[in-house]
Formats: sequence, C-alpha cells, structure tokens
Amino acid sequence: MNTLPSTSRLPFGPITGFPSANTFGEFSNFLRSGLADEDSRIFSESIGEVAMHSEAVVAALRLDRRRDSIAPLLMDMLTVLREHRSLVVNLGLAWRGLYEYAAYLQALNNFRVVIGQWLLHASPWDGELQVTAEEFALVAWRTMGEGMLLVDMYEQWREREEDASNLGQLEEPQLERVRQWWHKLRR
Repeated sequence: MNTLPSTSRLPFGPITGFPSANTFGEFSNFLRSGLADEDSRIFSESIGEVAMHSEAVVAALRLDRRRDSIAPLLMDMLTVLREHRSLVVNLGLAWRGLYEYAAYLQALNNFRVVIGQWLLHASPWDGELQVTAEEFALVAWRTMGEGMLLVDMYEQWREREEDASNLGQLEEPQLERVRQWWHKLRR
C-alpha cells in the first residue's frame, strides 16, 4: 500500500499508508530532522515552537474553556505567531520566490485573526470561550501543513539548484554520455 519510498522521515500511517504526524510533537521532530540548510533549520525550530504552543493550547482546551484560563494561553500563542511571522517575513529571496511562501503567510495571518476573533467574540458575561480543542487543532494543523509544504518546496528547490551547479562537475566519460544523449534528443 505504501506508494512513497521508505526513506520518509515520518512514520507511515496504518490506514492511509502515507507518512503522517499525529501529534504536534511528531510534527516538530519531523521538521528538525534532516535539514541541511541553516534557513530551513531556523524556520523549522521556529515552527516547532508554534507546534509546542499549539499542543499546550489544545491540551488546555480539552480540560477547560474558561476565559480566565484559556485567554492567557491564546495571548501567548499570538506572541509566538507574531515572532514566527517576523522570521518568515525576513527569509531570503529564494523562500519568497516560492508560491507556497505567500500561502503560508496567508495561513499564519489567518491563524492570528481567528485567535483574535475567539478572544473578542465571547460576551463579557460569558466566562467560557467558544473555541473547542478540535477547532483550534484544525486551524493549527492547517497552518503548520502550509509551513511543512513551504519547507519541502524550498528543500526541493535547493536540491535542484545543487544539481544544476553540479552538472558542470561531471567527469569526462559522464559528460560525453550527456552530450551523446543531447545530440540524439535534438535529432
């Protein structure tokens, strides 16, 4: 059933057969593993912080939805998201040139707006916030999924760039085979 190579850094899900992360901690560990680029590492550490705080909020929401206990956690989450967004905005041109970059920024902004709405839309006399753990987790996973896609696309771009720069470093027999192939292709 596994259609992807077994070199995935994520464990395969028993139902789908595809690599999956079922907790924010697994997601954070995945992002930290196997990144060679410094920007990717810094980005992954930052999104790992988002994942850790998201997990704390979800756990707290499962226990209690009272404003006085959850609002401080959501405010802390907004701070973490603001810091992470600042890092994302300051990434290099290679990151910003990717289509997924804009989608991720949109997801981050949406996450921040939704948290603000959850905080503001509760009536002052209502001591309980209307957000559930499942609703929060859904938005958090969507946002981090966009971040995961951004990292993946950046890493693929880096590999293509490295491959293109290594093309000129082929040894003469390999270079001759490439020339022959190119000549056949042009006929």
